[in-house]
Amino acid sequence: ISVGGVALGAWPRVVMEASELWVGFVGAGRMAGGLVRGLLQAGKVPASNILASAPSDKNLDAWRELGCRTTHCNLEVVHRSTLVFLATKPHILPGVLEEIRPAVGSHHIVVSLVAGVTIQTLQRLLPPWTKVLRIMPNLPCVVQAGAMVFSRGSNAGDDEAALLKSLLSSCGLCEEVPESYIDIHTGLSGSGVAYVYLFAEALAEGAVKMGMPGALASRIAAQTLLGAAKMLLETGEHPAKLRGDVCTPGGTTIYALHQLEKGALRATVMNAVEAATNRACDMAKD
Repeated sequence: ISVGGVALGAWPRVVMEASELWVGFVGAGRMAGGLVRGLLQAGKVPASNILASAPSDKNLDAWRELGCRTTHCNLEVVHRSTLVFLATKPHILPGVLEEIRPAVGSHHIVVSLVAGVTIQTLQRLLPPWTKVLRIMPNLPCVVQAGAMVFSRGSNAGDDEAALLKSLLSSCGLCEEVPESYIDIHTGLSGSGVAYVYLFAEALAEGAVKMGMPGALASRIAAQTLLGAAKMLLETGEHPAKLRGDVCTPGGTTIYALHQLEKGALRATVMNAVEAATNRACDMAKD
């Protein structure tokens, strides 16, 4: 078989060991790039085993700098990979699935990162035997501190789920969930990263207002968020318990928290998660 004049048989046979896995990305945008950087930094898959496709070189140059192989042909990605990540924009995915459908075999594992496209839709547009999984990562995968959830289709078994979780765990927290949780995860974590950046910016600006240099304030704000998150994960305590531990009677923290409560911080953040979740649900209906 050849694609674009390249003899595909020249590539080694794919073996289902993560270190020898041949991984393809159909779409090479920011989210796919974050995921691949996490995989590479963790040493899970060699760069030479990764092939990414995109219509132009706009995004592919960065992949080549990482040592990955690139192409403009989506079919080439499918032919040369066993694990195929779909990372296109939602509105072009149906056309891409129609294009690659003839090349998808029973040995393929197809993993969609595409927001708003359900497993049911993926299974309908791909051959009936296709092993389909759906994941929702977030941007901190690029620094191996992502938060990801995934769900499996009817043909994806424990082996496929274990392989995917092994790979994704190199990029951060990874949990298998019912598909109904994926839109909630989008509102909580996918979009939630932006909420945290906004909060970090506000923290730093508050310190600048009080006289601290901006660069120092930003570093301290970031470390404060990192330390608080680490304590949540490592202690397993409820956030309210840890928050209470910081408050002393008549101290600085309770005065500050009173201002946050007057500004309805908790209700506003809850509304933000709800709005992003609802938007993710609406995208699935479009």
